[in-house]
Amino acid sequence: MGAGRSNPSDLDGKKSETVSIKRAPTSKPPFTLADIKKTIPPHCFERSLIRSFSYLVYDLTLVWILYYLATTYIPQLPHPLPYLAWPVYWFVQGCVFIGIWVIGHECGHHAFSDHVWVDDCIGFVIHSCLLTPYFSWKISHRRHHSNTGSLDRDEVYVPKTKSKLSSSAFYLDNPIGRTFTLAVKLSLGWYIYLSINAAGRPYDKFASHYDPRSPIFSDNERVLILITDIGLVSFSFLLYKVATFAGFANVFCVYGGALMVMNAFLVTITYLQHTHPSLPRYDDSEWNWMNGALSTMDRDYGVLNKVFHNVTDTHVVHHLFSYIPHYHAMEATKAIRPIVGEFYQKDSTPFFLALWRESKNCLFIEPDEGDEKNKGIYWFRSQY
Repeated sequence: MGAGRSNPSDLDGKKSETVSIKRAPTSKPPFTLADIKKTIPPHCFERSLIRSFSYLVYDLTLVWILYYLATTYIPQLPHPLPYLAWPVYWFVQGCVFIGIWVIGHECGHHAFSDHVWVDDCIGFVIHSCLLTPYFSWKISHRRHHSNTGSLDRDEVYVPKTKSKLSSSAFYLDNPIGRTFTLAVKLSLGWYIYLSINAAGRPYDKFASHYDPRSPIFSDNERVLILITDIGLVSFSFLLYKVATFAGFANVFCVYGGALMVMNAFLVTITYLQHTHPSLPRYDDSEWNWMNGALSTMDRDYGVLNKVFHNVTDTHVVHHLFSYIPHYHAMEATKAIRPIVGEFYQKDSTPFFLALWRESKNCLFIEPDEGDEKNKGIYWFRSQY
């Protein structure tokens, strides 16, 4: 397999504006996973229940403070200022929600403590309260980590080849169409994926994270999906009872709006971690675990990196060693960069610009035309 700079590619969708993209290497790395692990300080692999809990308590404290300030002072603002203040609250609270969601995600990777049962109990409660199916997501996400970059077995953000695109993709390939697509993706995309496996791995029958009979899960995992559903239904019922007492508008103001912001960021973060013109996809003839794990992208969200517990800018090391706690991930990332070298991928483009750019430039995938040697390696394209 080969690597290097691509031919000038039409990143802006205009033949008159060409930009050369440095593609991620697809050759066999000159290092092993054991070599990478040796470069990381041993304490980075240590999980502390007390320290992990401290981050959770900190985030929950922020949630309570923001809730108290919003419910106490926003109603007192003169009209129409509350209509401006509530969205600000939703954004800030939604960002804190992402931090809590990340802690639940770490529980699913057994990165919260040394005890799996503790991790599962904490993760189940956290994710249920954020309307995320804990065990369902844990199972499919684990398989995503085992098959990253594989066109045949990866579980999420599996791009289509040009021949498999629907006709609507062509008609939506314009500023209005992209705006509409992004609006749907950011508002409903998380639940659409969970409900009908949109943008996920193709299965031979209906697949859903909520269905214990789904082909996503094996027979011995189906009881966990049922437990997950019970958790989601229970918390949804609690929200309903609170809404009947306090009003549905109040529940949306203090919880629903922030949850929508969290979902939008969740889709943005995960989409941008796996979508970039420099990142390859592999069919079964070329895929291997190491190259797949390295075909991911660290992104820079500025001050939000810390709010999000660095899930944004330490994604590469997370795919190599998913059990490293977030509070060691930055140190681990810095440690691996010298040995990983050009195999490490990072893009510092502001996320809102990158989201628009990638939605424009990464429409489908195709192997390089005429490259018989690497015909199992696919790259994002934007030109039909």
